[in-house]
Amino acid sequence: MEKSVMKAAWYDQKGSAADVLVVGEQPVPVAQAGELLIRVRASGVNPSDTKARQGARGRTDMPFPLIIPHQDGAGEVVAAGSAADAAWIGKRVWFYEAQLGRPFGAAAEYVALPVRQVSELPDAASFEEGASLGVPAMTAHRSIFADGPVAGKTVFVSGGAGAVGRYAIQFAKLGGATVIASVSRDEQAQSALAAGADFIVNRKTDDIVARVREFTGKERGVDRFVEVAFGANLDVIAALLAPRGVVATYASDAVPEPALPFWPLVMLDATIRFVLVYVMDAAAHAEAQRAIAEALEAGALTHNIAARYPLDDIVAAHEFLESGKALGKVIVAS
Repeated sequence: MEKSVMKAAWYDQKGSAADVLVVGEQPVPVAQAGELLIRVRASGVNPSDTKARQGARGRTDMPFPLIIPHQDGAGEVVAAGSAADAAWIGKRVWFYEAQLGRPFGAAAEYVALPVRQVSELPDAASFEEGASLGVPAMTAHRSIFADGPVAGKTVFVSGGAGAVGRYAIQFAKLGGATVIASVSRDEQAQSALAAGADFIVNRKTDDIVARVREFTGKERGVDRFVEVAFGANLDVIAALLAPRGVVATYASDAVPEPALPFWPLVMLDATIRFVLVYVMDAAAHAEAQRAIAEALEAGALTHNIAARYPLDDIVAAHEFLESGKALGKVIVAS
């Protein structure tokens, strides 16, 4: 590595993408002991990236003077901070949580990361596909398996065409479950079916409770919910969740402070699990990372990329994700 500067995108204050994101030159990071230096080829834009930059949920302070965004990405290892890790050099990799607790994430030509956050990327997978993993795939894995195996169970995946939802469908199917997925338009239905969903309901046009009961043949036929809109969908959950069922939820934007139907859920001995990948313990991270790697190697995961932007157009990439029109992952190439 002889380059001293790299192209990167950053912001030094919170705000809209157009107002605060800058593209220019920054120093190339140096891999410290236990770290790898990666030539980033693609990074994925997550809602947590755009919300952090916007200052969502009142978090308007800057944790660092300057932030290079994006948690997830893929590329090639070009240097190692420790001689023991030199075997990584030259390998194609995907990585996660690049900007967690650190100022410099993946929206740059280079990033330095701890070895534990890096996995090999099979030759059959593109860098764009590798950059689609990380936060959404690990969230999906945790949501499906945190409460035990799903073989023989019925899993309802809310938002089945979303970044997390689509991987949740695939992990549930790999785990032997029957999968019901909710969508809001026809193209989303096609994406969820392509991921392996057994049954589709449209949250805008269907009587979801009636259709799911017809499909399962049971009044309460859903063993697990994977929920992206927890508060908004509590009525469906309360109507369909089986006794001793589990709701794994990772978002509730429309109803951020939901009122729980306490007694109906108590009478089911229900479990509500809140999933946030950034605070999962090391064992959960390792388990998800291993499962994703195995599925990739087996060619068992498919990916849906909505759009690709060059690093110079990162503002447009963030704005497209925020528009809600992206069916699949938004990727920034660097």
